[in-house]
Amino acid sequence: MKKYFQNFPELASVVFSFIILAAFFVFMNLIIPASSEEKWKEVNIPEGSTYSKAVTILKNEDIIGNRFALILLGKVTMKDRQIRPGYYNLSASMTPLQIFDKLIKGKSIYFTITIPEGFTLEDIRLKLKDKGLINDQSWGIVYDRDFLNSLGIKAPSLEGYLFPDTYNFAKGTEPTTIFKTMVQRLRESFDRTLIKRTEEIGMNENEVLTLASIIEKEAFLDVERPVISAVYHNRLKKNIKLQADPTVVYGIRTYLRSITKEDLKRKTPYNTYAIEGLPPGPIASPGLKSIKAALYPAKVKYLYFVSKNDGSHYFSRTNEEHSGAVMLYQRNNENNSAQNVKEKIN
Repeated sequence: MKKYFQNFPELASVVFSFIILAAFFVFMNLIIPASSEEKWKEVNIPEGSTYSKAVTILKNEDIIGNRFALILLGKVTMKDRQIRPGYYNLSASMTPLQIFDKLIKGKSIYFTITIPEGFTLEDIRLKLKDKGLINDQSWGIVYDRDFLNSLGIKAPSLEGYLFPDTYNFAKGTEPTTIFKTMVQRLRESFDRTLIKRTEEIGMNENEVLTLASIIEKEAFLDVERPVISAVYHNRLKKNIKLQADPTVVYGIRTYLRSITKEDLKRKTPYNTYAIEGLPPGPIASPGLKSIKAALYPAKVKYLYFVSKNDGSHYFSRTNEEHSGAVMLYQRNNENNSAQNVKEKIN
């Protein structure tokens, strides 16, 4: 026993030296990159991956040189359970500490998507597909009845329910998560005050969004939104067809030419020249201004309006007055178009 205590200082010195060397080894493996070559690659850490599996993926992708140092760092800091899945843009020229920071803070590849007011589902599809967030197969969920029911949506699709705003989605985000996020943003804007107002005027969410989407497509000036809303409310009360031009072309084509008489006669579920009342669902994503306009129409008795070709509209109470305004502004528009064509030819 006496001999053991005599050798203890030497043993402690050896153990202490070993600990120092091990700590130095770990430290150096955390601050020295695996390579000086700055080659970047996308590395996918799948959903449900453990920290150990994530580190193994990094090793297999030649992003790190030593697994042990990162594994130990995760255990010591107790952050090994905070690993976040996603696509990461990484390089072996990064230090393992920098890589560790990205994995724990979830600094994966993100796409910023801006959805303007008045965008249709087709417009949104093209934006999301361009970023690789959806494909043709996954897009079908916007029409899936079970998915729509799970969100409390009575409309035929997610048209009008994907709120116009700016979103940040990580690469690899599930399409269901993307759409739920956008619908949730709508529900946050469509707050209790607006819900109460919806009930007061005897409408439901789908009807308000449908009317708001038509207003969104018709209005250019904010000041006219409540007036346009009033026209449609007045027509609904009098059981007069809405005859909203944007509903005529919905689901058929875009505004590549003027609407024809044949278009007005075309029987579709959305053509308000052919159907009574509102269409079965929205025709675009309305912004908050149009939603509020649908809920709070101006107190006017107008039943008609026609474009004045400068972004504003002329509003009328009678069909006779409206017919005169149509003749005036459509004739001016035809004259202007003829003049433009003449100028181009010359």
